[in-house]
Order: sequence, then C-alpha cells, then structure tokens
Amino acid sequence: MAQVVDTTDFYVGLKFRWQDGIWEIVDYDHHKMGRGGAVVRTKLRNVESGSTVENSFKPGEKFERIIYEDKPAQYSYKDGKDYVFMDLATYDQLTLSPEVLGEATKYLVEDMEIKLEVFEGKIMGIELPKSVVLKVVETPPSFKGDTVSGGGKPATLETGITVTVPVFVEPGEEIVVDTRSGLYLERAKK
Repeated sequence: MAQVVDTTDFYVGLKFRWQDGIWEIVDYDHHKMGRGGAVVRTKLRNVESGSTVENSFKPGEKFERIIYEDKPAQYSYKDGKDYVFMDLATYDQLTLSPEVLGEATKYLVEDMEIKLEVFEGKIMGIELPKSVVLKVVETPPSFKGDTVSGGGKPATLETGITVTVPVFVEPGEEIVVDTRSGLYLERAKK
C-alpha cells in the first residue's frame, strides 16, 4: 500500500512521485497571497536525472511518498566524475554519478559510512550521517581583537565546500559540519 503525503507534510529531503517521476524537495516555503489562497512554493530535484524545477502546489494536494530500502555502504573514492562505494553486505563496488548523489557530494570523505537509498531495485541516492568531520583547507587569517566581524569568516573545506566558521578557526583544523544545513557546528574533538 502506498503512503500518501500532502503539502502540509513537506520537508527538505522528502521524496514523492509527481509527473511520472520521483522528486526530492530541495527547498520549500508556505506562501500566503493577499486575497487568494495560500500556495506551497517548492524547488524540486528529479532523483533519476538530477534536473531541478521550481513549482507551486495548492495546500492539501496529495502525493505518493517514496519509501526507500536502506542498504549500508561505504564511500571508497572518486573515479573521474563518478563516486565509488562498497556495499557493506556484499562487498560489491557500486559507481554512482554526481547527478544521482546531488548535494551529498559536498560532504563525502573516504571511508565514510552512508546508506544507499534503494527503490524498486535501483539506487536513487544516499543518506549521509547528520554531521561530518571535514578539514579546513583555506581560510583568511584572524587577528587579535577581531570581534567586530562578529559572525565569522569563510573557510574552504577538503571537499571544496565553503562554510562560515568562527574567526578562531585556522587552516589545517578539523570541524564538524551539519550535512542537512551546511552549517559549522563545532571544532572536531581530538
């Protein structure tokens, strides 16, 4: 039996069937219009092709939620533009394209354990851990008494992603990053 969700159940990462495809919510916003009714504006990613679209739905529209079978795997290495994983149950090597992985490529480090999201025998994507430890490759130097900037400074991490970090973080340090929001959480514990 298919599980049904409507627009009030939307969240980032929800996958559902729409227009003969499987789509993942990248971003959404409930928007109330003046005299008219409300709409739910979404940015969606086609799980199979990697393409993105923006679409508005009426409140209460119903969709078939896609439930994945999770298979444990480990990220091994990048091969050209593709990413190679090892199925931890069978030890088979699996190659996935950046289109299938989407934003997850920003957080992949060697030997990271993830879950393969399998639907009807096909790998549709991966589920990352909630946070990951990444090394700071480049960040501007901080100087004594730099409290005026308050927020922080940009830091480029080993995977190429740039996040805002506190001014005391230096190149070479490892930090914990939230994979759902892309935000700095803390310095990594040694």
